[in-house]
Amino acid sequence: MRVTVRDLSRFKGEHRRFAVLTAYDSLTASILDEAGIPVLLVGDSLAQVVLGYENTLPVTMEQMLHHTAAVVRGSRTAMVVADMPFGSYQGSITEGFNNAVRFLKEAGAGAVKLEGARVELTQTLVDHGIPVMAHLGLTPQSVHALGGYRVQARTQESADRLASDALSMEKAGAFALVLEAIPADVATAVSRSLTIPTIGIGAGAGCDGQVMVITDLLGMGAGTAPKFVKEYANLRAAVTGAVQSFRDEVESGSYPDEQHSYK
Repeated sequence: MRVTVRDLSRFKGEHRRFAVLTAYDSLTASILDEAGIPVLLVGDSLAQVVLGYENTLPVTMEQMLHHTAAVVRGSRTAMVVADMPFGSYQGSITEGFNNAVRFLKEAGAGAVKLEGARVELTQTLVDHGIPVMAHLGLTPQSVHALGGYRVQARTQESADRLASDALSMEKAGAFALVLEAIPADVATAVSRSLTIPTIGIGAGAGCDGQVMVITDLLGMGAGTAPKFVKEYANLRAAVTGAVQSFRDEVESGSYPDEQHSYK
């Protein structure tokens, strides 16, 4: 049986912290699922991590559906949450509803995630049996409006607005809330004010759960990682070393040797 919204609600009630990781393909999903990660997020970070775009905005519904279906096939017990991409729900409620339906019906996702205080859309989706994970704070789909990837809710006014939006999304029926790039004390206060679990990313230790992009956790990226990222491995170096060893052995003629050849 897969993890459900009721399980996450129970985690909150039991003060049980939980981990969330992004996944974009079946193989990675199977590994994370076997490792006991209860929630897999098919993030629109797919645009940057897998497809090479500068930000999340270009990724399409068809691409998100394709990768969500792969993650569903690769997992057995984790809840799979799909990010609704930019432009798929910011227009009419009808358009947002129809696209959310596709994630559950065509890709097999267990829930969708929306950025911003989408109260009316959230109410509509929840009323029609579609679980919604909310996302406040730094919302990457609004990167241009925000003036870049900046920490949010640093003033009292903006912190109060975020807290109000969080309560509104809870009342609208969201089953969980991602808080991204906000001061730790603000995230802690919001988490304590809600009955639904919060999931932090760059929001300190006061949230009920934590999410990371899998390639950040594994140290596969290039360049400087954000402050909140902790690398639990350095796979970029490991993969580079393995590939270079293969290259050198092919060039020298030592691979394939007799052990790795058929008779």
